[in-house]
Amino acid sequence: MRTLVFGATGNIGARVTERLIVRGQRPVVFVRDTKKAKALFGSRVDLRPGDLEQPVSLAPALDGIDEVFLVTDRPGLEEKDRAVALAAKAAGVRHVVKLSTLDVHSGIGTGPWHARGEAAVRDSGVAFTFVQPAGFMLNAFGWAQSIRERGVLRSSTGEGKIAFIHPDDIADVAVEALINRDHDGESLVITGPRALTYGEMAETIGRAIGKRVRFEALSDQQASAGVVRWAGKGPYADALVDIWRAVREGRLDTVTDGVQQVLGRRPITFDQWAEENADAFQ
Repeated sequence: MRTLVFGATGNIGARVTERLIVRGQRPVVFVRDTKKAKALFGSRVDLRPGDLEQPVSLAPALDGIDEVFLVTDRPGLEEKDRAVALAAKAAGVRHVVKLSTLDVHSGIGTGPWHARGEAAVRDSGVAFTFVQPAGFMLNAFGWAQSIRERGVLRSSTGEGKIAFIHPDDIADVAVEALINRDHDGESLVITGPRALTYGEMAETIGRAIGKRVRFEALSDQQASAGVVRWAGKGPYADALVDIWRAVREGRLDTVTDGVQQVLGRRPITFDQWAEENADAFQ
């Protein structure tokens, strides 16, 4: 089986690629930056240079491919999803696994973008599986500087809860869907084991680094100003503020047994993630 991985140099795509290698595959990776891919994977993968902004690069990349792992982001991602799905169908690809989001069910934040992306994949006629995770534990790295310098986590999420999921769980579920084909046509909603407030996550990080980390509540206006400073104004910044508001209002506290159902084990806890990444917060 030949698997083409999009986003192979990113957090989830790299994990999926490594797991496919461990399973005895030689993945094909679709990348703009071949030097970065070589640094990550050496000679264990085949490189197919390309750019999702240039759909003409898709046909040669998909030649001889059986399975696709698809990662897209930012506004307009549905056009990229559509281009990949149609090119995959034309190339005879048997199955596309798309990394989506749990928020397609609520319409919050980036959910509408991914809902349109899912529709594009579904309409192409190629077999699919949608992996729909809650927010990533990796998002907590965005708090690292504030915690290191001031011992504080600031957010507009208030006392609302979210069940962040470990990136290893996302990658393991995606690889299971790619290899075993037991979930064709399914949407796999996966979360961490517990919904936590940001204050509880601040305390967890504090325990991991051996110092008190306090939580400070922000207004939506303050949160928006903060994200605009590093992301600029626009739909992405608006989507983040929308997500944080939904957390505060109790609309994103979903916990599922999706990881258990697919992998036969419990999802990894935020405590473990904090221990693994304590150095980033010290």
